[in-house]
Amino acid sequence: MSFFADKRREVMMHIEKYMLESMGTYLKPIDTNWQPSDFLPDSTSETFYQDIRILRDNAKDLSYDLVAVLIGDTITEEALPTYESWLAMVDGHSGDEEGGWMKWVRHWTAEENRHGDLLNKYLYLSGRVDMRQMEISTQYLIADGFEIGTGHDPYRNFIYTSFQELATNVSHRRVASLAKKDGDTLLSKMCGVIASDEARHAKAYKDFMNRIFEVDPNEAMLAFEDMMRKKIVMPAHFLREVGLKIGQTFGHFTDAAQRLGVYTAVDYVEIMQQLIIDWKIEGMRDLDEAGEKARDYIMNLPSRLLRVAERMKNPTIDYKFSWIAG
Repeated sequence: MSFFADKRREVMMHIEKYMLESMGTYLKPIDTNWQPSDFLPDSTSETFYQDIRILRDNAKDLSYDLVAVLIGDTITEEALPTYESWLAMVDGHSGDEEGGWMKWVRHWTAEENRHGDLLNKYLYLSGRVDMRQMEISTQYLIADGFEIGTGHDPYRNFIYTSFQELATNVSHRRVASLAKKDGDTLLSKMCGVIASDEARHAKAYKDFMNRIFEVDPNEAMLAFEDMMRKKIVMPAHFLREVGLKIGQTFGHFTDAAQRLGVYTAVDYVEIMQQLIIDWKIEGMRDLDEAGEKARDYIMNLPSRLLRVAERMKNPTIDYKFSWIAG
């Protein structure tokens, strides 16, 4: 085993112990946690059909772009088998089913699994969606897998999950706000509780990464620089509809998100700035020459990307998603 791999294993053992201690802070007890049925019409109730009619009436006025973004968000939430298997392949953890990492992955997956379940059922009942087309896209996303540039390196994986959880928090929070504006208070409430979960999970991954910066600052800084150079690729990048290649559907999905202001290029930069502050990158010590250069690159990147983002025009091209009925 190389020195770097050996060092990472040592760091992961340190992080696993901390994970077991802090799980109660970042994950909620299963018995008292919210479940999808808390928000959806109760099929055992005499008012079930009436409640569905109300749900459908409220969903009628959601804008086309908002429905498209909501479907894309739902599909990415439902690709959890891909994310769980990817996280389980991280190098350096004990492999023990009751060890910190594997226990965290299972419990994190269990919390996240509620998101796709809730949104899928809502969309099914809404009458706005061609469910078969959506389900095909979900199966594609799970079957295709994804390449996000992290490899099996725990440092790069923690950087990615910190960024991605912050991004999903922004997206769900904005969809909640737009749904409320369109008169769908139920959808707004659902996306709000999902956003809250994502914020809590982001805090966890940022905290785990903070621990890595404390014990291995130089390698952590190099990993952060590498992920920023590659750019963080969201799971939605791998969305595809019937007859389309990977990436084609994503372009239309991001256009809709950009038009609505759900998730924009400026949000990407702001998340990066938040991580720089949270991980105290500017004042980081104990770096060698490569680490110093990596820090300089990271510190200068947000202003460069912000200039590019501010020049971007809002996309106006209309696109008809196969997912949306009618």
